[in-house]
Amino acid sequence: MSRTIRRGGPPQRRAPVANRRRVARQSFGDRIIAKLPLTEDGLRRVVTWTVLAGVGGTALFVASLLGVPQAIGVGIAEAGARAGLRVEQVDITGLKRMDRETVYAIALEDQPSRAMLRVDLARVRERLLAYGWIADAYVARRLPDRLLIHITERDPAAVWQDNGQLTLIDAEGRLLAPVDAAHMPDLPLVIGPGADRQEAGYQALLAAAPALKPRIRAATWIGNRRWDLTFDSGETLALPQDNAAQALVKFAQLDGARSLLGKGWLRFDMRDPAKLVARRPGQDRASALADDGRADEGTAGGMAGGAGTTGDDGTGNKTSEARAGDAARGQEA
Repeated sequence: MSRTIRRGGPPQRRAPVANRRRVARQSFGDRIIAKLPLTEDGLRRVVTWTVLAGVGGTALFVASLLGVPQAIGVGIAEAGARAGLRVEQVDITGLKRMDRETVYAIALEDQPSRAMLRVDLARVRERLLAYGWIADAYVARRLPDRLLIHITERDPAAVWQDNGQLTLIDAEGRLLAPVDAAHMPDLPLVIGPGADRQEAGYQALLAAAPALKPRIRAATWIGNRRWDLTFDSGETLALPQDNAAQALVKFAQLDGARSLLGKGWLRFDMRDPAKLVARRPGQDRASALADDGRADEGTAGGMAGGAGTTGDDGTGNKTSEARAGDAARGQEA
């Protein structure tokens, strides 16, 4: 038997060639999605709900423009009213001077119905606070059929007289109510245009001389710059434009030492900070009073012509006979 002899070494094996696959490049969006902790199905659900939420929000917006939610709310409120949720009683507390019927009318003004759920509590409170007497108001529901209102009233501080009209005002000058001249309250009388807006300053002025406060019956705001005070004994005190409180304190000290009030003087003038000038009825010239309250005829002041007695405040305002008599005598021109 013959054999075939192959020359050379054993055949060499070829190294396996790596399987070269083309790697597809991913887009930026695909890479972001791959990093999210969501499966493909979860991501699909998120997208679906997002789209549905957007469509639903748009539908609600369009419905609100057409008044659909309001109509639904009105229907629910009216159904509640038929079931007993209806305003049948209004409990009002805190009243001192106001009339209950006035508060009742303000509270239920412009209400479309008595359905309890349709009562706008914030709007009711807003209307109440717009009324002069009311400083604060609390409004609440007590189901099924009661509306609770608690009122905090303002305190009157003075009566303001302007062009013959009398109006009650508080310490901040807020107008409260008209006043009948035949039934004047026991309060200071402030006279003249703009005197109501000076009420806070006037109260501070009176606080500077508490001993004189009970004796002051009227105060006239002169020239929109200063006060003339009228006392219960009939005298008028002209205060300066500046440092009026200091002048009033000084006058109180002089009156405490020498009892100037009720001694026959007609008018005191403290507009000149260097001296106190006084005049008696019938005098053509005024006398300058020394610091001890005594008249010094040798230093008689020149109050031009002796400023006669008048019945107005220089602005056409007649004073109230019931409160101040001739409250504005001898006003400056």
